Amino acid sequence: MSRLGKKPVQMPDKVKAEFKNGVLEITGPGGKLSQPIDKKVSVKIDKGSLLVEALGNTRDHNMLHGLYRGLIVNMLEGVTKGFKKELKAVGLGYKANIEGGKNLILTVGFSHNVSVPIPQTVKVTSVLDPDKNTIITVTGSDKYEVGAFAARVKAVKPPEPYKGFGIRYTTSSLSADGKTTVYADEYIIRKAGKAAAGGKK
Repeated sequence: MSRLGKKPVQMPDKVKAEFKNGVLEITGPGGKLSQPIDKKVSVKIDKGSLLVEALGNTRDHNMLHGLYRGLIVNMLEGVTKGFKKELKAVGLGYKANIEGGKNLILTVGFSHNVSVPIPQTVKVTSVLDPDKNTIITVTGSDKYEVGAFAARVKAVKPPEPYKGFGIRYTTSSLSADGKTTVYADEYIIRKAGKAAAGGKK
């Protein structure tokens, strides 16, 4: 058995779980999530904890054992704390707006605006940071959906390597005095422009 998979997962307060017909449903303050469970494993619910059991001892059983325990941990975190991804649009005139709560409209240097449909499983907000860059925040209870939508938004205009213009991941936190929000951006590998490269010869 997977060493990690055989460890019980404690359920937080106000969280309920049900395993029926091969589907695990977890409900909490942040919503309800469901996960189909492979027939090679089973889930037992007992005294406020979830235990994943492998129904065999092959390599596939062991891999699925640890995998489903990890998915369950993410589900529990999702229905209690939720997940968040933040992106920053860097560039002259780059901005993002929410249209009717259904579409994210990106203005990122193209001759036209780009519309990205917002799935019902996530919430999206758009604000300006102190440097007037647009911060796009994606939140939701499903870790996969949050990450997938954030990746879709970034793919519209990935950062280019010369001036760094584009959409990048960022992480917000409070400053030491707790009064302002600071951002730690994704590291972008930069290249020297042709003029700078030519001057080094």
